[in-house]
Formats: sequence, C-alpha cells, structure tokens
Amino acid sequence: MDKQIDNHTHTHFDGKAQVAEQIKGIGSITTATLMAMLPELGRLSHKRIASLVGIAPHPRESGETKFKSRCFGGRSAVRKALYMATVAATRFEPLIRDFYQRLPSEGKPYKVAVTACMRKLLTISNARMRDYFAENDTAENGI
Repeated sequence: MDKQIDNHTHTHFDGKAQVAEQIKGIGSITTATLMAMLPELGRLSHKRIASLVGIAPHPRESGETKFKSRCFGGRSAVRKALYMATVAATRFEPLIRDFYQRLPSEGKPYKVAVTACMRKLLTISNARMRDYFAENDTAENGI
C-alpha cells in the first residue's frame, strides 16, 4: 500500500513530492496528505498557511479580559499527518529537535511544544515549496 501511495504521489505531483520528502520526518503518507489536502502549500505566507491548517494561535479577548490563545479549526487531516511527522522530526531533524528540546526547558507543556514544532515543520515545508516554484516557474500552473 505504501508503494502505491508513493508511486501515485510521485507520478501526479512531479518534483513537489521530492521537495517535501527531503525533510526528515516527512514520509510518503505525509507527503501525499500535504499534496492532496493542502494545494496552497508554497503559495501562501507562513502565517496564512498555519491558520489554514489550524495550528496558528488565535487570541481570545473580550473587553479587558484576555484568555489563553488557542489553536482551532483548519484542516484536520493535514493536522493529523503533521503531528505524526513532527513526532518523527523531533527525533531525526536537527533543527526541529533542538527547537523541541528548548521549549520544555522554558516551561512549555508538551502539547504547546509539539504544536510549535508542527508549525515550524509546516513553515519549512512551505518555504521549500515556494523556492521550488520560484526555480521552476510553476506557480501559475495550479496543482
């Protein structure tokens, strides 16, 4: 099944799949999910793409009362795939691992640290995809 997904992804998404899989932690399942469920990858700013996926903190305020910021909404399938990729990336991708290890030492809870790493992983993927489009001039070709 994994080989079928991998073949399908590489057939239909050309070099975009290879760009996504260069990041340690992002495998064939995550790549297929990102390509299929997030065609905007590489075409939006890092803030917009994080909000679209549902991993951007949104402030909750009412008058003078300020509550904790929460991450909500967005595309749950992409969020679930990013979570699993982040768990792997915190072990194997040095940039994500160092970032992840720093957060709990600053007193951040596990969920906050993982969500921050998910956002960082998505931002890195978005930037690499943007650079890929700039090199190949394929941004106007759509998906």
